[in-house]
Amino acid sequence: MDPTDPPPTAPLADAHTIEKEPVTHDAQDPRTSMPKRKPVPIAPAPGPAAVKQPQASVPVGKSAHKLPFFGVPAWFAAQRQSRKYLILGIIAAVVIIALIIGLAVGLTVGKNGTANLPLPSSNGGPYSGDLTYYNPALGSCGYTNSDSDMICAVSHILFDAAASGSNPNENPLCGLKIRIRRNDKSVDVKVVDRCTGCAATDLDVTEAVFEKVANLEQGRVTMEWAWLEEAPVTA
Repeated sequence: MDPTDPPPTAPLADAHTIEKEPVTHDAQDPRTSMPKRKPVPIAPAPGPAAVKQPQASVPVGKSAHKLPFFGVPAWFAAQRQSRKYLILGIIAAVVIIALIIGLAVGLTVGKNGTANLPLPSSNGGPYSGDLTYYNPALGSCGYTNSDSDMICAVSHILFDAAASGSNPNENPLCGLKIRIRRNDKSVDVKVVDRCTGCAATDLDVTEAVFEKVANLEQGRVTMEWAWLEEAPVTA
């Protein structure tokens, strides 16, 4: 072989004689090698009828109908509400009673503190006579009084008729109560003295008593009076 000759080349294989070698997959495709999950079934949503309502617990030994509908706290709240209404009712009743009493007092007591009470007839009277005033001191019954006292002197005719002895301090009329009434005004007084210038049914009183039913400038007025206690004599 001449050194200058080109090296021999391998003969070309016929395209029909070339066999395809099988392709081997040493590395697996991650998309095909991952195991598939089974689908999880979805539970249907519960309907309104499936929702359970909370129930009040029933203590052992007690029936359910004895429990309050809203539970024990609501029961205590209801009790407090009942007590509140009860207290308000009592207060309202007291106020009404006070108003009734005040109205009754207002009907019997005038603007100047004078009363307007009827004359009783069970103990003697009523009698009509003159009313005058004087300045008392030591009276026939043994009492010492002033112009501001609610006292009176009865006629010497009545005083002497009731006397049971020579001591005027022991006269049964001493200390008895009389009610004087004039022009829808009344005043209660106590017998403490004997009036020598009075007629049988006249009364002599202090200035404080006279001002309850008349003005001092009038000096003498007519009035009615009656015994408030059982008296031993009648006019």
